[in-house]
Amino acid sequence: MKVLELKKLVIKTLEDMKARDIKIMDVAEISGFTDYMVLCTGNSNRQVKAIADSVALNAKRQGHPANGTEGHGAAEWVLIDLGDIIVHVMQQNARDFYQLEKLWDPELTLDSDDSQDH
Repeated sequence: MKVLELKKLVIKTLEDMKARDIKIMDVAEISGFTDYMVLCTGNSNRQVKAIADSVALNAKRQGHPANGTEGHGAAEWVLIDLGDIIVHVMQQNARDFYQLEKLWDPELTLDSDDSQDH
């Protein structure tokens, strides 16, 4: 399965499962291990698990099984490694705390206080 087809499948699955705040980041230029990071938010640990399970199952059905998953037990943050795409399904408190968008999105800039040498 080509990476763009896989990306479409992931996005459709997230939308079908009512994931919120879906963000797709092209990180190919800054990452040596994946092309895309996909982040989304689930309302509860039950929804986070259901979203993650659906992404992994739909990818597997299309011949692209996950390389692995992490965080399924507590389900505050579940990571699905699809190789060219890493999917992060997070509860809002985890997403607010870790702020992965700021870490991985090359379009975001640092605050002026953060960019000064100390």
